[in-house]
Amino acid sequence: MKSSKPTISCCPPLLAGKLTPEEAIQLAALFRVLGEPARLQMLSLIAIRNNQEVCACELVETLGLSQPTISHHLKVMYEAGLLEKERRGTWIYYRIVQDRLAVLRDILS
Repeated sequence: MKSSKPTISCCPPLLAGKLTPEEAIQLAALFRVLGEPARLQMLSLIAIRNNQEVCACELVETLGLSQPTISHHLKVMYEAGLLEKERRGTWIYYRIVQDRLAVLRDILS
């Protein structure tokens, strides 16, 4: 006959996490978008601008990527809610959505 001894855990259980499972899924999607080095570079280039805005055409030469590649990356970040855009004539200007960036910053601090 086996004696049943109470199980002693080595550590107390962690407190409930700050993130709900749904929030974790949403944030993981944002981090996947930023997991592409070119997108992270683009976001940093936009962030250092005085007005935190850039025309898509300005990124082509700076990053050494083709215009279609730049446009694709900007579209992915726009669709993820990290950027907003405004058409001015034939050019599209992108700026960071500060609230979305703040969410990422807060979760990492």
